[in-house]
Amino acid sequence: MQTLILTLHVLACLFLIVTVLLQSGKEGMGVIFGGANTSLFGSVGAGGILVKVTAVLAVVFIVTSMSYTMLTQAETRTDSVILHPSVTIEDLTPPAPADPAQADQAPAVAVPAE
Repeated sequence: MQTLILTLHVLACLFLIVTVLLQSGKEGMGVIFGGANTSLFGSVGAGGILVKVTAVLAVVFIVTSMSYTMLTQAETRTDSVILHPSVTIEDLTPPAPADPAQADQAPAVAVPAE
């Protein structure tokens, strides 16, 4: 099922790109780059058909995106790591020295030999 939805999604993406690129602009910045009044579909263009096909492909794209996400999502966890941490404050504090005389001394640090 995931393969079918993913295949439909990729095909919808490709056809959506093609239909968007086939549509003519609204004479904005496109005129600067030499936009002519003639097009592949005549002087009026294929606005009605391409707009409808683009809308259908956009709906297919959204439906396949949401379907694939719902099929492949991992199961949700009910417990939270933030609410139930595995490390406590007691785990982070160093153990008290066995000899009280050593409590005032700094811990020995190993210096690597050069």
